[in-house]
Amino acid sequence: MSAAHAARPPARRAPQRRAPLRRGAWWTPYVFLAPFLAIFGTFVAFPALRGLWMSLHDWDYLMPSKPFVGLGNYADLFDSSSVLFGRFWDGMAATGIFVVASVPVLLALPLLLALALNRRFPGRTFLRAVVFLPYVLGVAVVGVLFRFVLDPNLGILNHLLDVTRLDGLLHALGAGDPVPWLTAQPWTWVSLVGVTVWWTLGFNMIVYLAGLQDVPAELYDAAKMDGASAGQRFRHVTLPGLRPVLAFVLTMTVLASANMFGQSDLMTSGGPGTSTRTALMVILDTGLGEYRMGAAAAMGYLLSVGLGVVSIISFVALREREPGRPRRRALRSAS
Repeated sequence: MSAAHAARPPARRAPQRRAPLRRGAWWTPYVFLAPFLAIFGTFVAFPALRGLWMSLHDWDYLMPSKPFVGLGNYADLFDSSSVLFGRFWDGMAATGIFVVASVPVLLALPLLLALALNRRFPGRTFLRAVVFLPYVLGVAVVGVLFRFVLDPNLGILNHLLDVTRLDGLLHALGAGDPVPWLTAQPWTWVSLVGVTVWWTLGFNMIVYLAGLQDVPAELYDAAKMDGASAGQRFRHVTLPGLRPVLAFVLTMTVLASANMFGQSDLMTSGGPGTSTRTALMVILDTGLGEYRMGAAAAMGYLLSVGLGVVSIISFVALREREPGRPRRRALRSAS
């Protein structure tokens, strides 16, 4: 009897009923969203709508009357007889030059650094910190610092070039004596692009490094077993794995370069002449210097639309394709 009692399985305890989840009122999610909505509405939504309203008026904040002009401010930007036409599009041209000159370097150089610092070797963490360190500086610090470094007469860069005898090479390329880093073209653009690359490449490098961590190591092992070279592994494994990261870096770099203001304002003051006077500098001078806030708002919205189109194009061109979905061209050729 005792043996049968010992072999009897223990009785199962009745499952306890869980207490029902308490559902809050319908307004509970909005309470949690309220702080963000208040900040977003105050500093983003309201200024955007206010700026759009101002762009439809001849808005001079010193005058009591602000007549409604409709799309007149926008039309002036496309009217060659308008005073704003040449000024605005010269600023857009300067912005375009800076974007075209800086974006390819800020895409390629951080990627090369990320590939090099993604390997295992002693001191790589320290080198990553050194490359990223300039990014924590403010634009005012960078602008004032390099204004002294690149000064044609008193700057340390020309002194180092003279000591190392490298100034002769620059003179052969058409530079003067001393090299006019901040007072003549094309050296002014070289200075602005070089300073911006030195200042911001650390951020792009960190983003690339984060993307490289997500590329499966098994793909590299399989490519090596198939006899793929380093260049082939980069083209067929690394770049496809970094496609979403490339889209993000390209979009953010284009937006940041198109909004370049501080470097040019602090280092060259828009000179020589107005060759480095970017669109943001023109907008600031029109709105706060000439008190034409409506025209400045129209310039800003036109610039925003252009940047939005560029962002959409970059994301569409580099979007990650769904696996297993063949291209239409491949289907047509197969049929």
